[in-house]
Amino acid sequence: MATDIAFSLAILNLLGNRVPISLKIFLTAFAIVDDLGAVLVIAIFYSGNININLLVIALILLAILYLISFKGFYSKYLILIFGIIIWMLFLKSGVHPTLAGILLAFSVSVRQKIKTSDFIDHLVHITENIRKAKISEKPILSNEQIAEIDSIENWTESYQSPLQHLEHKLHNWVAYFIIPIFALANAGVLLNSEIDLDIPLMRNIVLCLVIGKSIGITSIILLAKKINLLVVPKDISNRQIIGVSFLAGIGFTMAIFIASLAFKNNPIFIDSAKIGILIGSLISAIIGYIILKWDTNRITVANR
Repeated sequence: MATDIAFSLAILNLLGNRVPISLKIFLTAFAIVDDLGAVLVIAIFYSGNININLLVIALILLAILYLISFKGFYSKYLILIFGIIIWMLFLKSGVHPTLAGILLAFSVSVRQKIKTSDFIDHLVHITENIRKAKISEKPILSNEQIAEIDSIENWTESYQSPLQHLEHKLHNWVAYFIIPIFALANAGVLLNSEIDLDIPLMRNIVLCLVIGKSIGITSIILLAKKINLLVVPKDISNRQIIGVSFLAGIGFTMAIFIASLAFKNNPIFIDSAKIGILIGSLISAIIGYIILKWDTNRITVANR
């Protein structure tokens, strides 16, 4: 179901600057919404027997975080402590804890406490104070300079939104540690002579990823465009929409994760599903790349 954001964007980036930025934004936005849909599917269809009491406690804690965020207060330590408790409550309540992660993300504010103009003006003021401050004879800062640096740190923390700051700090951990472990843990395929594969299941998954995604996404966009429900940017052609729709068929990490949940009691189905996902993702990537490559080459020649 879900589009793998990293792999799909990697294929798109291979085409370089010839691909309009609006097309990359569309693919990113679609893949994110697609993943959110996959998380909801996991929470609704692959949760166990639900313990209402634990779930209510978790929702109350979430409501407290939302209220604190609405009031403009943010503490990463408070988010961490509440996050661990809420994650455990979701897990023990029978609801898949991936939903807890999504709900927790909404409690981190995207708003800045100060405006850019005020931040710049204050930086100028601090710079002047540092220049006027008493300069120590030793290779250390004076007390006045240290005080101004502390002021810079406080203002910088207020200027950057909590959500953007958290994303920036966690990016490398997620990209180079969490996602690779997640992918490797779910991508393992057991193949030996004693286990058969379910060919119809593999075939259906390949068809869904390659044909289902491309036809579904393309038809929805073109239909919405036809009846004026949306406006497609002028620098995006219909061929590029079709090409990106094929790239959306790259469903690696989340797709394999859902397959592991769906067929957890049947190793034959799990291996068959994983192989089908890998084959379907590869075919989707190749077709999408060829279409976009051909279209960008055609546009380049036409502009000469």
